Amino acid sequence: MQMPGRSEMDRQSPHDVTRLLIAWQEGDRRALDDLIPLVYGELRRIAARSRRRERAGDTLQTTALVHEAYLRLVDQRQMHWQNRAHFFAIAAQGMRRILIDRARLRRAAKRGAGAEMVPLDDSIPDARAVARVDVLALDEALTRLAAFDPRQSRIVELLCFGGLTVDEAAEVLQISERTVHREWKIAKAWLSRAMQGGR
Repeated sequence: MQMPGRSEMDRQSPHDVTRLLIAWQEGDRRALDDLIPLVYGELRRIAARSRRRERAGDTLQTTALVHEAYLRLVDQRQMHWQNRAHFFAIAAQGMRRILIDRARLRRAAKRGAGAEMVPLDDSIPDARAVARVDVLALDEALTRLAAFDPRQSRIVELLCFGGLTVDEAAEVLQISERTVHREWKIAKAWLSRAMQGGR
């Protein structure tokens, strides 16, 4: 299976995005206005990938997910932005929280009926071998995984919830693509056991 290539993240100037993030952090409102066009397309791509994991008939649209994630990002007043990769990693984390919150609300409304199912990975190797899983069970398992291997948990979060490609996740985490692939394989096996009640 061919991996997705670099997308808009490659076409953006990392220096421009980083410079604007730092200026915004320092209180320059114009920097935020200039930043929006540079990151909006990439946020939409990440949201569209995340939306493909939602069940059919869900009412949350890609644009709504982007806007909700963006509002959460703008609200991060104390964030010390490092670079564009850091920005997109935080965006991925925000989208995970939004999807988890929505799944919890739906489950509560149905009193636990109809667990939300999502594919564990659309854009990474071995996608055909991965079954659809309950998004809330995945979130709980990820939290447990993070307790003893934060990097593996972060890789799963970036690939599954953030919709980043392997090379983008490697850039965010400042590790090699080979390491991402290896850690993903280990994390996937652990999560599969954990979600089936294994130790």
